[in-house]
Amino acid sequence: MSRISRRIGAISESATLAVDAKAKALKAAGRPVIGFGAGEPDFPTPDYIVQAALEAVKDPRNHRYSPAAGLPELREAVAAKTLRDSGYSVQSNQVLVTNGGKQAVYNTFATLLDPGDEVIIPAPFWTTYPEAVSLAGGVPVSVFAGPEQGYKATIEQLESVLSARTKVLLFVSPSNPTGAVYTPEEVAAIGRWAHSKGLWVVTDEIYEHLTYGQAQFSSIATLVPELGDKVVVLNGVAKTYAMTGWRVGWMIGPTDVIKAAANLQSHATSNVANVSQRAALAAVAGPLDAVQEMKVAFNRRRLAIVEALNAIDGISCPTPEGAFYAYADVRGLLGREIRGKVSGTSAELAALILEEAEVAVVPGEAFGPSGYIRMSYALGDADLAEGVQRMAALLGEAK
Repeated sequence: MSRISRRIGAISESATLAVDAKAKALKAAGRPVIGFGAGEPDFPTPDYIVQAALEAVKDPRNHRYSPAAGLPELREAVAAKTLRDSGYSVQSNQVLVTNGGKQAVYNTFATLLDPGDEVIIPAPFWTTYPEAVSLAGGVPVSVFAGPEQGYKATIEQLESVLSARTKVLLFVSPSNPTGAVYTPEEVAAIGRWAHSKGLWVVTDEIYEHLTYGQAQFSSIATLVPELGDKVVVLNGVAKTYAMTGWRVGWMIGPTDVIKAAANLQSHATSNVANVSQRAALAAVAGPLDAVQEMKVAFNRRRLAIVEALNAIDGISCPTPEGAFYAYADVRGLLGREIRGKVSGTSAELAALILEEAEVAVVPGEAFGPSGYIRMSYALGDADLAEGVQRMAALLGEAK
């Protein structure tokens, strides 16, 4: 008899966090590793948010349990922020505050899925999505959209994997890991298709404020109101406000789904830490000045990393339009010899880059097919330049 349940034993460790942890361990051991792994802004949380947390620490109200679904004032603020930023009107009882965006993802699939229900997940996908679906008893069904189509899935591709068991379409724009941003027309067309098939749509909007150039964020819930009460919106403060460590996310959906998910959370974790909730309240109710300042830096780094990667023989990298990731096609390097080693997969290539250039990247296997690497450009300009320069020197030896 196995010591670990089959359900938990089948789950893979988060590849992005694993790469980040390995990079930090090597740095702690004295190696000058530069990490492009974690999707984490290198900026501090804005001062006014930190100040709200300091004040919250001193308030005895925050030393006690609070409602499992979230502080009422935060739920109201999230509803107001959603209307402000995406034009989607919801009530506070349609909001569940979660311990980070990952819990919102898990809660949603655990609430919506019965064993065997299928979820269409366009790939490349964030590594947690299929694991959360499987853990909830569902079946992840991926469809791969490659660089030749801007990493954006088409309705024809979605239709090709539709079955009698399909219950949910997962839709993400801007995308992690590719930075792809669907146009409003593409968003609306996909939403109408999902509605015509009677599907639920789960949409992750955590990168809503991180778009560049002419690209713009569009909420599928707003553009396709006929989806009605069969849409769930996922979001959080981590990326917009540089608050990854504060662990505050949320899910927005019909009241019966939110009530059921809140029941689950009441047994799993209960309320999110009150001090973090107070900080999140200051964030979502406040201005967006901080994210605009971060976007200036992200945009500069975005252009720099794409130019540098495309200068390396064997790498092709489309220019991302959102989030803070470059998703590079490295198939041109596979099968070539570099310092006596031949990488047959992007996982092997990533391991070689870490060992020989002391640069940590996440291989494409974490997000779908092999042949790609994800590099976060949410790190300092100097580290970015040094890291890509090291990679160029190493990969330039490919034969």
